Amino acid sequence: MGAMNWEEIVVNNAPPVDIGNDKTAAGVRGLARAWFQSSIGEFLSLNPAAIIGQLTANSDVDIVPAQVEAWVKEVGFLQEHLRGLTGYVFLEFNIPRMGRRIDALLLIDSLVFVLEFKVGEVRFERAAIEQVWDYALDLKNFHEASHAAWIVPILIATSATSSSELDLHFASDRVCRPLKVSGDTFRDAIERSLAQGVQEAFDQKAWGRASYRAHPTIIEAARALYANHSVIAIARNDAGAVNLTMTSSRIEALVDEARAMGRKIICFVTGVPGAGKTLVGLNIATRGRDQSYATHAVFLSGNGPLVAVLREALTRDELARHQASGVRATRQGVANPVKAFIQNVHHFRDEALRDPGPPDDHVVIFDEAQRAWNEHKTSTFMRQRKGQANFNHSEPAFLLSYMDRHKDWAVVVCLVGGGQEIHTGEAGIGEWLESISRSFPHWDVHISPDLGGREYSPSGLDTIRRGGNIHIDKCLHLAVSMRSFRAENVSTFVRALLEADIDGARRTLAQLGRYPMAITRDLSRARHWLRSQARGSERYGLLASSKALRLKPLAVDVRVAVDPVHWFLDGPNDVRSSYFLEDCATEFQVQGLELDWACVTWDGDFRFADAEWSFNDFRGSRWQRIRSPDAQNYLRNAYRVLLTRARQGMVLFVPHGDPADHTRLPEFYTETFKYLRDLGIPVLN
Repeated sequence: MGAMNWEEIVVNNAPPVDIGNDKTAAGVRGLARAWFQSSIGEFLSLNPAAIIGQLTANSDVDIVPAQVEAWVKEVGFLQEHLRGLTGYVFLEFNIPRMGRRIDALLLIDSLVFVLEFKVGEVRFERAAIEQVWDYALDLKNFHEASHAAWIVPILIATSATSSSELDLHFASDRVCRPLKVSGDTFRDAIERSLAQGVQEAFDQKAWGRASYRAHPTIIEAARALYANHSVIAIARNDAGAVNLTMTSSRIEALVDEARAMGRKIICFVTGVPGAGKTLVGLNIATRGRDQSYATHAVFLSGNGPLVAVLREALTRDELARHQASGVRATRQGVANPVKAFIQNVHHFRDEALRDPGPPDDHVVIFDEAQRAWNEHKTSTFMRQRKGQANFNHSEPAFLLSYMDRHKDWAVVVCLVGGGQEIHTGEAGIGEWLESISRSFPHWDVHISPDLGGREYSPSGLDTIRRGGNIHIDKCLHLAVSMRSFRAENVSTFVRALLEADIDGARRTLAQLGRYPMAITRDLSRARHWLRSQARGSERYGLLASSKALRLKPLAVDVRVAVDPVHWFLDGPNDVRSSYFLEDCATEFQVQGLELDWACVTWDGDFRFADAEWSFNDFRGSRWQRIRSPDAQNYLRNAYRVLLTRARQGMVLFVPHGDPADHTRLPEFYTETFKYLRDLGIPVLN
């Protein structure tokens, strides 16, 4: 293959190649599933410059010379090694959930080959192995035509002098463990895979047009949105994406209306657990994050761990993106705009104390608005910590008064979760509504029709409905869960479990299907189960209630401070990460965030007895019964949070107890274990 320069590649851009009736670019820049696709025969017949020109024309990012050089080597490699084979080839195949692209995909006979090139590499790095494995698992889980396909991920280190053994190990879902090959052994890996005798054919021509139903984690979504991907791009061809887009568009329209008409608007967005309320907020904030825009928006959350994890994830991602494109950047320079984009709501509140003027932002998004503090907790905090002796506002009332300082217009977006209050002093959504009715009747209020549901307990809803500015808007409810792609019924099962609805829990558990669950009384067995289930970079970890103080003899100590940044973002070689299964995160560290696999460790704080739940708090050297309905609700919600963190499956660990320890008597645990077992959760033997 002769040398090519940049001008030649751009000028000699070939027209799209047919694959059935599907055009590569579909006539729209950046919307194709892959930047190049054709039959292998067509691919082999094309001039490499034409292929790379097509990749460049269909890309949705600026292409740097280093990328072109990598494409030249990859195309040359494939044209050399695919001769004599029939099927289809896709280059730069989009993975919506990750905001990334697979280097190459091959459809040959009944197999899907996922190829990741490491041009010039001599070693097979663990991160690269996980990367190609993640791509294969993403196709399996989210690409409709790949659900039943046999998938072989292959990592190609082009300068490696040796390969690993080319033994194929397929899991039950038909995804092979990654093959690690050098340039010399690539074709052998293809031939051995084809020799497995898989006879289940699939429609190769339709494969590239199949629906992609992505379900990003909140960290993945934040990264993709901050990198200027749209909601529809990261949750493509899915009912959830339609719902997200509709809600986002409605809020954007309200922002435009408020600005144009000089109005002040507050809207309340509800949704089923995992439906993407935070994703909607991040999408609005991302689209308006440029401070020069009149509709500049900021994302606020009182969830400290969530703010810290998202900020660090975006900072790391931005640094990596700058380095990959050859742009010099400092960590501080990258972190500053991220901090302005995602802020802690308490810092935003404190700024209102320092400056009597309005905030810089006309649009603010409050995540988990139901967790804002009531008047008692806010005034106590202000008196003790801020020296504000006569402060007499709830947090919602004070935050609204801060936004009301704008003389022209303002928009407040409240993202509301049901059954998520986990700490004393959290007011619930009723305090927002009462504050509007009492002090801000001139604000237009747009409410999801589901806000009246019992899980939200809006004590002020009837009061505010008597006002003239209330608008019920069905576009403000997210009805499709996207957290657990394996089983959307997990939250329904957990609700029944926590309400001691035995028949409902059994019925829903039987419908979970591909969502593995297990229960054990052996913590080491639970750890082994987690490690055996996870593949690629799938994250797993130990969870426990913040009141689970008597798990300490089992080396699960909730009083040990866990840094959520390290726990959620660092890799399996870091002892501070969740992967080590040493540090246990509580509901306060994990609310709003997710794991792929989780072990929920159960203590005597929340125990089953006499066909109902018993609520307990460990004080001094003994358990005490919790009598307050609010405190009982916080504890129940803590377990609700823990039991809904895992996207792919979970194991429950209930200790045996110790008859010699009055704080861990077997009867504190045995009935809970029997209850969970009798619901139908399989026991690990």
